[in-house]
Amino acid sequence: MQKMYYPEDKIPFARLVPMGMQHVVAMFGATVLAPILMGFNPQTAIFFSGIGTLIFIAITRAKVPSYLGSSFAFIGPVLAVTGGMAEKVPFALSGIAAAAVLYALAGAATIKYGSRWIDRLMPPVVTGAVVAIIGLNLSSSAVGNFFNADFRLANSGEAVRLAVAVATFTVAASVSIYLKGFLRLLPILTGVVVGYALSLVLGVIGPEQIDAIVAAPWVGLPPFVTPALDWSAVLVIAPVFVVLVAENKGHIEAIGGYMQRDLNPHLGRAYLGDAAASFVSAMGGGTPQTTYAENMGVMAITRVFSVYNFIAAACIALLLGLCPKFGAVILSIPAPVLGGVTIILYGLIAMMGIKIWLDAKVDFCSHKNLIIAGSSIIVATGLGVKGFTAGGINIAGIAFGTVLAVLMNLALSFGREDRAADGQDRAECA
Repeated sequence: MQKMYYPEDKIPFARLVPMGMQHVVAMFGATVLAPILMGFNPQTAIFFSGIGTLIFIAITRAKVPSYLGSSFAFIGPVLAVTGGMAEKVPFALSGIAAAAVLYALAGAATIKYGSRWIDRLMPPVVTGAVVAIIGLNLSSSAVGNFFNADFRLANSGEAVRLAVAVATFTVAASVSIYLKGFLRLLPILTGVVVGYALSLVLGVIGPEQIDAIVAAPWVGLPPFVTPALDWSAVLVIAPVFVVLVAENKGHIEAIGGYMQRDLNPHLGRAYLGDAAASFVSAMGGGTPQTTYAENMGVMAITRVFSVYNFIAAACIALLLGLCPKFGAVILSIPAPVLGGVTIILYGLIAMMGIKIWLDAKVDFCSHKNLIIAGSSIIVATGLGVKGFTAGGINIAGIAFGTVLAVLMNLALSFGREDRAADGQDRAECA
């Protein structure tokens, strides 16, 4: 069986650099996409993802292996405030900072009173559904990159791009399954390197991308932006912290399940670390942050949970934020290459949700559990990235599904003790 590395395990420096780079590659696409969609600067977002991860590791006392990247849950509310206009980003930053403060209060309450109130609010049926929702909501992005936006082959150029995606997927999967030794710990990075090289040979990476890499300077500070207080922005954006509470709890349970180690005692500090990272990011013009499911997928496939991995990844991200040329190289990674690896990563995330149910022995003979999990997953997946819009406010599918699962659990638990399926449920299940 492949060796498992725990959070406290040290890794030789020669191995640490490529393993850290693998986590950077895993998080890069989403961490860059989210600020682009929200109208933030990607270089600033990358810079603060490194800062945020180091803050998180420090506050959790290096007990919780995680990478922090841009949160997609804020995209709808942020756009509702900014309308896509860069000059309104400072107002959105005040809302993000307010969400971070509320999130920190939730973390402080969890540290003081324990996680039982979170467990009641979000039992395994809810957290499993939330994690599955994350993977399923990201699936359209992965499949769109793997094939194309239209999901059809119309010409030879699209056939070439599909071949690159298939090759990337095959290499990453094969490295994880068949190889032994150190290379087995680098399936995502190996797949991306092979896919990128193949893209260069087949012309998928064009001259304009090469020119952008050449023209990018080696060193440059990211553009920083300070928040400007706007109470309407606070009212729209601050409530999103609830999604982060559910999302982070699901991530912690999933990671703990794979390590066979209970991480719930560290949940309050994980909330506090994530909140502090988001607040610091908002102070400088970065995106709100969350523990990243993509990097959970890397941990699951490599069985390496060492926090030193994430310290290395955070330092590399900081260098990326200060090196536009390196960032230009990462930005030039073609969509088919990203599709080839994200098919694996997002699939693992969805399966983590199911693993949470299995480990907690969630009773799906119970109609209550079936309705909570099934309805929230279907609604969230149906809404997808487009989300739900009401009165000019958009709520992404992940956020909507998370809130729906929490509210349904509260509503369907009212006046009912927490118990297994009743006799009628059990008879119908049988």
